[in-house]
Amino acid sequence: MKFFKYINIAAVVLLMASMSSCNDWLTDDTPGTNNRDEYFTSVATLENVTNACYVPMAWEYGSTYYSEWFFGDIASDDALKGGQGISDGGDAYDIDNFKVNTNNEIVLEYYRAQWQGIARCNLALDEIAKKKGDFLNETDARKIERLEGEAYYMRAYYYFRLLRLYGGMPLIEGVIDSSSKWAQNRATAAETFDFILRDLEKANERLWLKSKYSADDLGRATKGAAQAMLLKVNLYYADYLTNNGDASAAQSKFQDAKAWGDSVINSSQYSLDSDYFTNFKLAGENDGESVFEIQYVEDPTSDYGEGEGFTRGTFTLILQRSRSSYWGQAGWGFDKPTENLYREFEPGDLRRDSTILRPADGQMETPAQEIYVGDSLLNRKYAMYTENNGSCYHLTHDSRGPLNNKQIRFSDVLLMYAEACCELGDLGSAKAALNRVRSRVGLPSFPYTATIQGQSVTFTDTQADLRRAIRHERRCELAMEGHRWFDLVRWGVAKETMDAYIAGESQEAREQWGSFTKGKCELFPIPSKEIDLTGIAQNPNY
Repeated sequence: MKFFKYINIAAVVLLMASMSSCNDWLTDDTPGTNNRDEYFTSVATLENVTNACYVPMAWEYGSTYYSEWFFGDIASDDALKGGQGISDGGDAYDIDNFKVNTNNEIVLEYYRAQWQGIARCNLALDEIAKKKGDFLNETDARKIERLEGEAYYMRAYYYFRLLRLYGGMPLIEGVIDSSSKWAQNRATAAETFDFILRDLEKANERLWLKSKYSADDLGRATKGAAQAMLLKVNLYYADYLTNNGDASAAQSKFQDAKAWGDSVINSSQYSLDSDYFTNFKLAGENDGESVFEIQYVEDPTSDYGEGEGFTRGTFTLILQRSRSSYWGQAGWGFDKPTENLYREFEPGDLRRDSTILRPADGQMETPAQEIYVGDSLLNRKYAMYTENNGSCYHLTHDSRGPLNNKQIRFSDVLLMYAEACCELGDLGSAKAALNRVRSRVGLPSFPYTATIQGQSVTFTDTQADLRRAIRHERRCELAMEGHRWFDLVRWGVAKETMDAYIAGESQEAREQWGSFTKGKCELFPIPSKEIDLTGIAQNPNY
């Protein structure tokens, strides 16, 4: 079960804002003002405000659609924008072709959603800190400590999302409750990494193992989720330091990443699903391979168009489905896998057909609407084409897709762990983790020879080839899950990878291409509306 599928969490803040301080408000010193202290008086209210911390992570629509895969997939060599045509989704088109400017609405809406999340976390942490000493019952005290850990985890999560796309951020730990606190200075990327790691370490101290949660609480942040994020953030930090010439400090962060990976792997809380595609079915939600996922729910009604927070379902299903009704309910055709990604899979790799559908001519009702700049491939993972006994899952409302999004899978943990071990020279541990992922889908162990991108490739038993093999594996294992762009940037290979990719794309795609400017395009711009509001400094070259 999914813990906040039974709570209208987004209403918590509205409830707080609407509450008068007491019934005799006319006698108050300041009539009409709200008194937080009179609302946060119980474990239940502290749980409600913590539940609200999770909600902006699930948002995908405000004035436009802004799911994270618009960046993670479409900005990379894994996917093209898709949709009805070139003009369908102009802001996504600009992301796809490196033509983004400071008024891009996807860039703005995504940015604002993360700050909404941070604000909710700061409110929760503020209230928990003030009230947690009031509850002497051991069960209540333990639960409140866990709630505090969840808020720390979620604040770190939102900051990490911002850091990956926009760089160093203002580091805000308190509630912004006056105009005098509105303008904040940007921290450096390194300072933001350190801030995130401190929050995650606090979360790890307070959170419980996944097995300690009741069925009703599955989906909450856990100790394993915190440790997996500590692995991930340290790995990103190490790559950042490597790219900036500090090899010694990078090695220290790789060591930290490996240590946190050991903690997750040795916890015995997680395992790989025997069937890879189980990860993308309702039956696989919050299962043994799930470390952390966004919770969604289906509902036949929706107040679509009301802005952020109007739906507890996901738009991803309808956005990514084929525009043809051949498989059942037609979708909008965005986030189309590239031929380059299709060719990356080795012969016999079961993950290719679990990830990508290649429709035949008869499976496209209107090829002119299905084919985007020469590309007819379809994203399968989160489209639910075969959920109900092989048939297409029928959505009762476009905005209410029920399928959770797995943000961290155990296979991702294993590959990040393999990467850290490889960079430390612990090739044995790296190979064991890599081979564990490959064996699940029946592929030979490293070192091996395979056909990749139409050519025979041999990975020899060396650190350099192991590094290449791990990067290849991440692309195939996590394809179309929003990871690829961020991997290319942290590895420092985005420019050369994207230039090589577009050179092999269709003529139609090349005609739309802008240009990748190294030192600029690795980050997205701070939205101009946010600069106008806060005076925050812009990223280089925008």
